[in-house]
Amino acid sequence: MTARRTLAALLALPLLLAALAAPAAVDGNAAPAPIAVTIYGDDGYPPYSYLENGEMKGIYTNIIRAAAKRMPEYRVSLQPIPWKRGLVKLETGEAFALYPPYLRPAERPYMDYSDSILAEQLVVYCSQPVIERRPRKVWPDDYAGLRVGLNAGFLIGGKLFDQAVGAGRLSAVPARSSRTNLLKLMKGRIDCFLNDRSSIVWELGRIRHEGLVEPGALPIAETSVLSAEQGYLGYTNRDAGRFPYKHDFIRKFNAAIKEMKQDGEIRDTIEHFLRTPG
Repeated sequence: MTARRTLAALLALPLLLAALAAPAAVDGNAAPAPIAVTIYGDDGYPPYSYLENGEMKGIYTNIIRAAAKRMPEYRVSLQPIPWKRGLVKLETGEAFALYPPYLRPAERPYMDYSDSILAEQLVVYCSQPVIERRPRKVWPDDYAGLRVGLNAGFLIGGKLFDQAVGAGRLSAVPARSSRTNLLKLMKGRIDCFLNDRSSIVWELGRIRHEGLVEPGALPIAETSVLSAEQGYLGYTNRDAGRFPYKHDFIRKFNAAIKEMKQDGEIRDTIEHFLRTPG
């Protein structure tokens, strides 16, 4: 190759590189880069939302990740946070969204809500000998005289339950965790346990998976459904325009949740999570 041809090739190289790069820069049909969105999740609410080994896990976590896959315009990052701190971030407009609040508009006027994601059901589990003695359908009347376990710090039995406890018609026996209460129930140290259904099913799966069920443990079963609370994705309404994509994101997230309910993905996600201990 002559010196003149070599020089011509070198001069042409920048033009060739620019030509290769030009379509990505000028093509009006090229998709824009996804918008980065950070959503905070309660780091201590198993099995729904919790931090384990540095990773966000839980039923809501899996559902929100699946919904985000149906929203290619957004790149969603889920970050753990203590619940009360997350609420403060929404109240000050610092954070875009937080999961999974219940619908409390009077208590949290700074929060807007997605469409409901799933229902958390409050139920009673009792040991088989207790169930066999008499029907346990009406709460709390049919549970008179029993020792009812609940997780310490959770006031979830309702007004009639509190009144029955105050009158001495039944006993409330707090323990530090669902695992502690379920093991006590299977040993006959309490008669019933009051908690969220998915929490009970999930913890029972972990107990069995870890081989903690002792020989002679009492069979246990659900006896009553007391109430249900819907869980949501909560958005700040105090951002003063900090998140200009908010209304579009809410619309598309709601559409994704609706589709997931219709095609059974939310149901399947819950069932798969509860079947997979550990």
